[in-house]
Parts: sequence; structure tokens; C-alpha cells
Amino acid sequence: MVLDFANEVIWWRGPAPFVYVPVPPEQSAEIKAISARVTYGWGCIPVTARIGATEYTTSLFPKDGLYLVPVKAKVQKAENVNVGDNVMVHLEIVAA
Repeated sequence: MVLDFANEVIWWRGPAPFVYVPVPPEQSAEIKAISARVTYGWGCIPVTARIGATEYTTSLFPKDGLYLVPVKAKVQKAENVNVGDNVMVHLEIVAA
């Protein structure tokens, strides 16, 4: 599954040093539909993400009916991503 979307970068008191980009409701529903086949536990889903020119691996995790994309510190720095910015995210999820 490949998804592209734009959303605002948020800060959440979860594990540092990440900020997050929420996956919009429609795309979160698409992910939820395949989640049983791709999760490795606790609802976390491994993905390859790209913001700007920076591609990285991470895991989506569910929160309040959506999925959150962690934005690693190295991606924040490389792409000048800050809380409140609207960013375009490219996600690739491989079903098992």
C-alpha cells in the first residue's frame, strides 16, 4: 500500500525525540483495514516514509482513531520540519 498525504506536524508527549504527522482519517481507515496483516504488535505498523527528499524507516502507531507518523530528529533537521508546519508525507506499507 502506498499513501501520500499532507498534514500539520504536531508535538505529543510520547517518546522523544519525535514530533508526529497524523495520518488523515480516510487514509487511517485504509491502514486499519490491513492492520492485522502488517502489524508487529501493539498496533504498530512498520513503514518506509519520505518527507521532502529524506526517506527513512519507522513505525506508525494508533492514537485516537488515527495513525501517527513519527518524524525522527534527523528528518526534522534535514528537511527543516517544525511543529505547526504542513508537510507532504509519502508512506509505503508492505503487507505480509
